[in-house]
Amino acid sequence: MLNGAPIVTRDLDIVHRRTQDNVVKLDQVLRRLGTYFRPDPGQRRLSPNIEHMTDRGHLNLRTRMGDLDILCELIGRRTYKDLLPFSVELQDGDVRFRVLDLPMVIQIKAEVGRPKDRLMLPILLSALQQREE
Repeated sequence: MLNGAPIVTRDLDIVHRRTQDNVVKLDQVLRRLGTYFRPDPGQRRLSPNIEHMTDRGHLNLRTRMGDLDILCELIGRRTYKDLLPFSVELQDGDVRFRVLDLPMVIQIKAEVGRPKDRLMLPILLSALQQREE
C-alpha cells in the first residue's frame, strides 16, 4: 500500500539489521509491545529472544498492535544490507522508516511463488506501470 498498490495485508513484515545494537533495540521494542509467537494454540505466549533475531529464519509474532513477521532474511538469503539499495525512505510525522521499492517487492513475490503472492503480482505490476506512466 505504501508503494501505491491497493493491497492490504493482515500483518507487517520487517527485515532488520542483525547487528548486536540493533537487535537489542528491537528486543526492547518487542517487549514493550507484549510480543509473543503465533500461532499459539497452547496460549503460552512465548516471547522471542535475541538469539531468534540473529538467526536466519522468520518469526511470526503477535503484538498488542497486531501481527508482525520478522524476516531475518528474505528469499535468496537477502539481508537488510542487501535490500537497503532497493528501499525508499518514508516519513510519517516524526517517524522515518524504509520500505522496499515496488520493483523489488514484485521480484520477491515472483520468486516466492506462493499462491497468495502470485495473486498480488498483477496488482503490483499495474501499480508499477501506472507510476511509470
